[in-house]
Amino acid sequence: MKLIKLLFLMVCTILLSACGQTYENVQTIESPDGKLKLMFSLKDGNPEYSIQKNGKQVLLPSKMGFIFEGNDSLFLKLKIININKNSKNETWKQVWGEEVEVRNNYNELKVGLKEKEGKLRKLNIIFRVFNDGVGFRYEIPSQKKLQKINIQDELTEFVLAKNDSAWAIPAYKGVYYEELWTKKAVNDLDTVTTPITIETKDRKYILLHEAGLIDYAKMNLYPITGTTTLKTDLTPWSDGMKVYSKSPMVTPWRTIVLADDLNQLVNSRLMLNLNEPSKIKDTSWIKPIKYVGIWWGMHMDKYTWAQGPKHGATTENVKKYIDFASENDIQGVLVEGWNYGWDGDWVENGDKFSFTKTYPDFDIEKISTYAKNKNIKLIGHHETGGATINYERQLDSAFAFYQKHGVNLVKTGYVNPLLDKKERHSSQYGVRHYQKVIETAAKYGIMVDVHEPIMPTGLQRTYPNLMTHEGVRGQEYDAWSSDGGNPPEHTCIIPFTRGLAGPMDFTPGTFNFSNTSHPGTRVQTTIAKQLALYIVIYSPLQMASDLPENYIGNPAFEFIKLVPVNWAKTIILDGEIGDYVVTARKDKYSNSWFVGAITDEKSRNLTIKFNFLDVGKKYELKIYKDAQDSDWKTNPTAYVIEKLQVDSNSELELFLAKGGGAALFLQEL
Repeated sequence: MKLIKLLFLMVCTILLSACGQTYENVQTIESPDGKLKLMFSLKDGNPEYSIQKNGKQVLLPSKMGFIFEGNDSLFLKLKIININKNSKNETWKQVWGEEVEVRNNYNELKVGLKEKEGKLRKLNIIFRVFNDGVGFRYEIPSQKKLQKINIQDELTEFVLAKNDSAWAIPAYKGVYYEELWTKKAVNDLDTVTTPITIETKDRKYILLHEAGLIDYAKMNLYPITGTTTLKTDLTPWSDGMKVYSKSPMVTPWRTIVLADDLNQLVNSRLMLNLNEPSKIKDTSWIKPIKYVGIWWGMHMDKYTWAQGPKHGATTENVKKYIDFASENDIQGVLVEGWNYGWDGDWVENGDKFSFTKTYPDFDIEKISTYAKNKNIKLIGHHETGGATINYERQLDSAFAFYQKHGVNLVKTGYVNPLLDKKERHSSQYGVRHYQKVIETAAKYGIMVDVHEPIMPTGLQRTYPNLMTHEGVRGQEYDAWSSDGGNPPEHTCIIPFTRGLAGPMDFTPGTFNFSNTSHPGTRVQTTIAKQLALYIVIYSPLQMASDLPENYIGNPAFEFIKLVPVNWAKTIILDGEIGDYVVTARKDKYSNSWFVGAITDEKSRNLTIKFNFLDVGKKYELKIYKDAQDSDWKTNPTAYVIEKLQVDSNSELELFLAKGGGAALFLQEL
């Protein structure tokens, strides 16, 4: 009997030891469909993760952890103290977006870690594995031995299994994310900002970005020399520190989307799902719209922001824009340059802006009454010149001023490479400021369009008044850029790069291609492509950017009046990043579909299949397309409008001119 008991105890000891070894070193979790597998391990006490898809390595073991102020590390000699697993499968509705309902389905692994010796500090790492990718974040719980958290470096790596090609823009060489996206091998990248879109050799896609960026620094990445390892580089404060915090704290989610095609890539809602549900209970006042504004006239030197003979934001001029909007089914009018602060060098002297004091020739009471009677929304403007201290000092009074006058949508701006001439936009300092503006605006029932922003990270789910961002080399570059304007391939790239981070206020809709102010610069598209951009480039706020006189009498303007800004479904029908894109979207409020097709500097013949339409139903198809002799250089204004009848079995042969496109409207009969 004693021998049996002894053998039993020996077996139990061996089993517990084996279980302990597994528990300490490797933990796995799969996606709900079983195709993705994440593995977490401790290698000599240091945390690492790796990812497989369909049994193939996508990310090799990648390091994790932190270095705090004074080279104090939190990644060495850790042990697992607890493991928690959880799952969620729910569907939630967007206030606005590219589709109505979003499925949030994931399996979660939460690993509790603790230092084996020394300060015995704790660190949790939370992984969520979706069918289309992975999100993970760090959580530092409240603890006496780690109260102040000054992060000197975040050690997160993404060790790619292969040296594929990546579309990216530099993190520090440009400003405002207004760069042309380029394609390089991963190991040839500079320090780049996310999102980064990687094209694999077998025509799959990997998107690296982040979600829920609050009170933390923006994540950038750079390749460790001679490897395919992308290492995190947080945007620093001016003193070099990356993050100032205290426990308890959580980081943003690091996101990895794995897509088999461009349609899956664009339709991933992983980033939105990793953000918290809306903190705004009554969202009835949050509504996407189309708008016009005196903005393009300023870029074309017809008007000025500052006072003077060409001042644009006058009472009478704004009333004319309100009349035009009212007559053409446009819901809003953007007014820039109405307030004191624009005279002189406003970039240098941003602290001179007043957000409640109007210029003498701008009567906001008269204009707001006029707009209300015409059922037109006024869109306010807060350019700060990057002087955030001055702006925050006036923030409540500025939004209260607009609220008083019925203005519930504001475009903000930060035209200065450094905030308060000191801190980067994407630093923790900038992140804190932008968050404060969003939350304060919500308090006053105001929607926000942020220019010169931080990169979107899905916060529009939590704060749906955060409508759209610039953060892209937009159409304004076609007015004055010294390199001649955006090249034709630019808009064939950004839907699959910058656009994956969130909505873009690109401001399409230019019909006039002459530029007397900057003769060497111009819009490098055809009119038909300008129409198609309303579908290809997503934003819940879409501007008809050109001067009203360039729309009057032009039949192509009808499409801008027709196209919605809120969608029930989005499908990428065809495309190659940088070459061409074909996007279909279904209207949220009807059974109508809209299709946009665009190309780069090369002309193309495409076949559009309408198998996304309801089976058994007929549709009237109205096509706004390039003429056979259209060309962005020599004949950009030529287009043809045709009508056809189609159903789900129909196909359409479509010609796209150089720098051209086509816009399709399908209405159920």
